[in-house]
Amino acid sequence: MRSNPRKLTTEEQLYAAALRALMRRAHSVYEMRQLLERRAADEQMVRPVLERLKERKYLDDARYALEFARSRTQTRRQGRFRIARELRTRGIPDRHLEAALDAVFAVTDEATLVRARLKRKLATMRGALDERKIASLYRGLLHAGFSGDVIRTELRAATKAAVDELPEVPAEDG
Repeated sequence: MRSNPRKLTTEEQLYAAALRALMRRAHSVYEMRQLLERRAADEQMVRPVLERLKERKYLDDARYALEFARSRTQTRRQGRFRIARELRTRGIPDRHLEAALDAVFAVTDEATLVRARLKRKLATMRGALDERKIASLYRGLLHAGFSGDVIRTELRAATKAAVDELPEVPAEDG
């Protein structure tokens, strides 16, 4: 467990701490405010530091939301609802959130993401594809943030293909 960080007493120290945090990863304004409030000896220093970061364009919620959404769709193949939920927890205002999601999903097809996730899951699944496994796939895709309609459409197509690939069993005479 970490001990409480040393409280910073000057704006310059607080600004340097903010820059170090931004070097590690991007932050939303909300996240940065929380970080600075934890580190500052006097909360009056937080506002000027935040303004300075915004002026220099080190903090920009619209850009942060767009990059976050883009990376989550490309690397993690997450859906619109999951990305929106995570951005809300990071304090991104809805206007930036919606604009970012609209921009990303204008060039990225949600059904393609679902198909990619399904292909990967079906390749590692063992045994017959029964109702329990299909329900598990459905829950996993819902958790990943995809809409139920897209999931059902792609699951039907994928399970039909998986069933079509099975060898035919000869009928028993008897």
